[in-house]
Amino acid sequence: MSKHNELGVKGEILALEFLEKKGYTILEINWRFEKTEIDIIARHQNTLVIAEVKTRTGNFFGFPEQAVGAEKQRNLAVATEEYLERNNLDMDVRFDVISITFKNNLPEIFHIEDAFFPYEI
Repeated sequence: MSKHNELGVKGEILALEFLEKKGYTILEINWRFEKTEIDIIARHQNTLVIAEVKTRTGNFFGFPEQAVGAEKQRNLAVATEEYLERNNLDMDVRFDVISITFKNNLPEIFHIEDAFFPYEI
């Protein structure tokens, strides 16, 4: 596995642990629809949370959360619609970004709730 992929997996594990400690129920990990992968699908109270995880070793090229652009947001919205339909769910949806930056081999986790509001949902 490449270093880039290893870092991404490490970040997703940290994000899962972080959300579970905050009382989220993890429903799916790396759920796929067509070309889109949703990193984490969770439930928090009565809300379905779609969490995109971005992990970096530094901020030289910008903060990790800046990598979730308009196209990614649209793709996540479409995949989320499919997830809701397949699972016959009618509930509020929130799109979060979990940004993880490693500094001196220690992770800094920044959880952005309601990070974006796609029009498709």
